[in-house]
Amino acid sequence: MDKHNLDDKNKFLYLRSRYYGQVKPENLVFNANLQEFAQKVGYITNLETNGKLDPEDAYKQIKALWKKLKRSKKALFIGEEPREKS
Repeated sequence: MDKHNLDDKNKFLYLRSRYYGQVKPENLVFNANLQEFAQKVGYITNLETNGKLDPEDAYKQIKALWKKLKRSKKALFIGEEPREKS
């Protein structure tokens, strides 16, 4: 598959919405992580709904994705008070 077709396929499968929040690097990174989380949860729920994935496996996968998103939030200091510089 040539690069142009691969780019089109990726844009179709992994849609990204525009970010309208406060533009800071950590917010942009977290937004990308959040969109990836939502996309993967959508795939997992569709597979489970169609009987291709066991409900317990779906739960475990979503739980793992949630933990990854929480680690990302913590690492980016999202929702924390700004620290004073010493």
